[in-house]
Amino acid sequence: MQRTTSDQHLQACRAILLVALLALAACSAQSPAPPVEKTPAPRLTELPRALLPSGVAVTLELALTPDEIETGLMFRPALPGDRGMLFIFAQERVPSFWMKNTLIPLDLVFFDSSGIVVDVIAEAQPCSAEPCPHYVPDHPARAVLELAAGQAAALGITEGLEIEFERVPGYPVVEN
Repeated sequence: MQRTTSDQHLQACRAILLVALLALAACSAQSPAPPVEKTPAPRLTELPRALLPSGVAVTLELALTPDEIETGLMFRPALPGDRGMLFIFAQERVPSFWMKNTLIPLDLVFFDSSGIVVDVIAEAQPCSAEPCPHYVPDHPARAVLELAAGQAAALGITEGLEIEFERVPGYPVVEN
């Protein structure tokens, strides 16, 4: 008789366990966990770009605030050939750039308000300690594009060239 009670007890435990598992499965099916919202990484087609007449696109990082303009590409160990940093000023001026704490040589391309190249300074060299040379264009500029050294020549960027900009707020300036 002892054995039957033990078998009955084991079967009862199995039945309870089965009912509990089925109830758990039913609860899971009725209220699935909310989906995790993922913010997609920006696609390269959504980032600001400079479009050259040749069809080549340079993906841009924008320097708009005083801190971003002051920091620029300092301490960066490399800059890919298809990338650049665009500095935009509130008005045309004769900016002065230096390469203190910049680790790589750069080309500096200066633009007027409409996106036309007004000057190119090629191969501006890094500087680790003052006094560092200052790089100043021959004409006032509204924006400056920093590229890896040699890229301006490789891309055919020369004075007078008009470059189109995409997804760059407020530049080029549209006259009313």
